[in-house]
Amino acid sequence: MASSAERIKDIGPKPQAFDIEEATKANTNYRSVAWSGRYLQVTLMSIPVGGDIGLEAHPETDQFLRLDAGTGRVQMGPAKDQLTFEQEVSDGWSVMVPAGAWHNITNTGDEPMQLYAIYAPVHHAADRVHETKDAADADEPNDNPPEWSEQPEKQAEDKHA
Repeated sequence: MASSAERIKDIGPKPQAFDIEEATKANTNYRSVAWSGRYLQVTLMSIPVGGDIGLEAHPETDQFLRLDAGTGRVQMGPAKDQLTFEQEVSDGWSVMVPAGAWHNITNTGDEPMQLYAIYAPVHHAADRVHETKDAADADEPNDNPPEWSEQPEKQAEDKHA
């Protein structure tokens, strides 16, 4: 188990255990992949004040997100211009994003919003770290799931607004 001073290293589909709340609160990167299995993945995220994850849809990826610090606003819907679901969230709240739903989470507080996300299937390269959202956006063409992960046969591309 890693201490709060170290970044959780993704060891691939091997057994792993760590204090996820402590690791999430200690993470200062926009996104840090903490564990990649064959069928799901855990990432830690830090969204700066006024920042967001960016309006997007993952056609074949369900997501579970949990806030461990900060406050925000979740928006979801069937189309990027039809965000029919809106909810204020804070420490302890969870958000379930069905595959295909357009979604965004915006930090509405005065401190970084710390959360973790569980993707199924695996969505990012193993052990990938992006310090900022801009770095994550720039790396998107290279940020592919590991070859050993199970992916849908005909995977639709993610959509971004």
